Parts: sequence; C-alpha cells; structure tokens
Amino acid sequence: MNILLIGSGGREHALAWRLAQSPRLDTLFAAPGNPGIAAHATIVDLDPADHRAVIDFVRRQQIGLVVVGPEAPLVEGLADNVRAIGVPVFGPGREAARLEGSKGFTKDLCARVGIPTARYFRVTSRDGALACLDDFAGDGTCRCVIKADGLAAGKGVTVAMSRDEAEAAIRDLFASGPAEAVIEEFLEGEEASLFVLSDGTSSASFGSAQDHKRVGDGDTGANTGGMGAYSPAACLSAEDEERALGEIVRPTIDALAAAGSPYVGVLYAGLMLTADGPKLIEYNVRFGDPECQVLMARFDGDLVEVLLAVAEGRLADLPTPRFRDEVALTVVMAARGYPGTPETGGPIGGIAHAEAGGARVFQAGTRMQDGELVSSGGRVLAVTATGDSVRAAQAAAYAAVDRIDFPTGFCRRDIGWREVAREDNSTHRA
Repeated sequence: MNILLIGSGGREHALAWRLAQSPRLDTLFAAPGNPGIAAHATIVDLDPADHRAVIDFVRRQQIGLVVVGPEAPLVEGLADNVRAIGVPVFGPGREAARLEGSKGFTKDLCARVGIPTARYFRVTSRDGALACLDDFAGDGTCRCVIKADGLAAGKGVTVAMSRDEAEAAIRDLFASGPAEAVIEEFLEGEEASLFVLSDGTSSASFGSAQDHKRVGDGDTGANTGGMGAYSPAACLSAEDEERALGEIVRPTIDALAAAGSPYVGVLYAGLMLTADGPKLIEYNVRFGDPECQVLMARFDGDLVEVLLAVAEGRLADLPTPRFRDEVALTVVMAARGYPGTPETGGPIGGIAHAEAGGARVFQAGTRMQDGELVSSGGRVLAVTATGDSVRAAQAAAYAAVDRIDFPTGFCRRDIGWREVAREDNSTHRA
C-alpha cells in the first residue's frame, strides 16, 4: 500500500525509518519531510495545514493509510477530514485531540471522570491568575505549575518554586493580551511517559520512556521540547503501569468514546510517580519527540501492520506489540540559542561516521543548502543508540555524538542520569 506520513521532525524520521521496513509498503510519501526522511520516503511539497491539498494528494496517489506525526494538524482536524473520504488515519480527530490542544479541557475531563491528577484552577485573566496563587502558598513558598492552555511546542510551562517566579510567569503569559492558562499544584516524584495505542474501543501498551525537558545538565534551565530520552523507563514499575492504565488511560479513552469522540492513534500519558501512585501530568495525542526515536529503536514488529490495525479499528485482532529487551537512549543535538532563538544555517557533518559505529541519527531541524546539510531549527539531530543497560546505551550514544561535526550545536551530557545512578548503586550493592 501507499502511505502518507505527515511531519518533518525527528519523530517523523524515526517513523519513516520503521515504516520503510514493512513488506506491506509500496511507496512511502512524506510531507513536508526533511533530508533524513528523504532516505526512506518520497518527499512531497505539501502543506499539512492545507487540508484540501492533502485530500487531493491522498486521492491522486491512492493512499491506503495516513500517519499524522505532529500535534498541530491533529488539533486542526486533519484526521477528520481525511477519514471523511474513507481513508484510514493513524491519529485522533479534532475533538479527541483537545486532550493536547487544551490543558483546561483535559483537567476538566479528569475532574469529571475521577482521574488522579494535580489540583488545578483554570484562569483567563492576569488578576484572576495572581489571586489563585494564594492557594499554593505555604511555609514561605509558592510551588505551582503554570501552563498555557494551547499548543506551545513543549515550552509553555513554568515550574515556579516561589511567588516571584509564579507572578513573573503569569505576567509574561498575559503580556500580549487575553490568554487562558491552567495553574496546578506542584507534584513530588519522578516523571515517566507511557504510550498506549487505541482504536477507539481497544487499547494496548506501546512502551515507556523517560524524557529530559530541561535544557541543562542536572535538569536545570528552561523547559524545552525535549533534550533526550531513554526507553524503557525502569522507574515505571509493572504495578504502576497497570494502575496508570486502569485509573488514567482507559477511563480517558472510555470517556471520549462515550462523548462520541473515539480516540484513534497513540495516547502519550505524561505521569508523575508520586507516593500515592501515578498521577497524570498531561496528555499528548501523538508520539513524543524524542521519545518516538527510542521506541522505534526498540520496536520489534511490522509498524505498518500495527498502525493500520489501529486506524481500521482492528487492534484487538493483533498480538501485543513487542519490544526488544535492550535499552535505547537518544541525545538531542540542538542549535546554539535554543530554546530561545536558535542559530540556524550551521553546517553538519559526520553523520555517516556516527552511524558506522551502530548508532542511528534521526534528523529534525535540517535542510540542504548548496549541497551541504545545515541546521534549520532548534532541535536538529537525535542521536540514538542501544545497549544492554542505560549506561551502555548512554556510552554508545555519546560516542556517536562526539563523531558528529556540528560547531554551532550543543547537547546535554547526562541523558539517562537518574537510571545510570540507580544501575551503579545496584552494582555496588551486589
């Protein structure tokens, strides 16, 4: 079959790499794609925001499955419009995609269904937001999380540990006029990401990962779209995973189905592992980036078969998705200045040298300029390697990073640090 993949980031490069390995594939098209994706797919000059153009292309090329990678086209209803012409789509419709498109929508759903999550307030004005801060004050602190309501590419969140930080975040959020936000309590614990496939009725776990959102080593500095990840997330025990599925994910899928908005695609649950059990931080309605890279590195099966079964409502007919036992770890190389204004146009070399050692380099913010690969965005490369432990995968990934020539780029040097410390402590105890 012919498949159309929507997107241009490292997540889509990882998906293209896996989709291209399927014996069921005839031609893989990607729009708008990137130079890395071009190694696996035919690049199409198509704007995903132009739904009519996408539909015309799907008809003309006899596309049998559309895979939507990023969140914006889903929130804008692309999946609904393609499904309207009878073509299967991997990705939720507009109403279900509100789980990511509106933080307030998700928090209200949690409150209505009884899903464990942080206590919260929805606010629509600066003064109202400032007044809510009193509810999070105590012992001379004001610890809370302030989230812009809409899509913010992973950067619309401020974790405030003082009243001054919280007030500054609120002033920035409302500086340009009317806005909506969620202010919620700060949850103590370790974060993990759980991925679940859903065809609207049936669901199946699709691996776990731990992302590293802060720009600096030791989880310091500003929030980003993600500076690296590893999979599986060993901190998410089998017991906590089952609790998260039973208390968080399945009730969400059931609530959407009952409302006439069945969830079709992958649901990414960001979890906080608290002393009271897992609680929902937020949902994403697509594979994470860079979590997708480590999931695809471990996935052991035919990705076309799985995504098509989800899109056609046949997930229950498939065996449980399989993953290799090895650990995968990815390190994001970003352009200098990210997560602020990135320095673009920097030359990139050495990718083949890095991959010769067994790693895989997924491209995100790249383009070709005069026959040379250069950076074109904030997060540029996701250097991914596997090993029999997090430490082994980490060592392999950083060895590959050091083979890449990207003078205007930078990366964190401690991806996987929590689990490496646990592995080391376990070895010492033994």
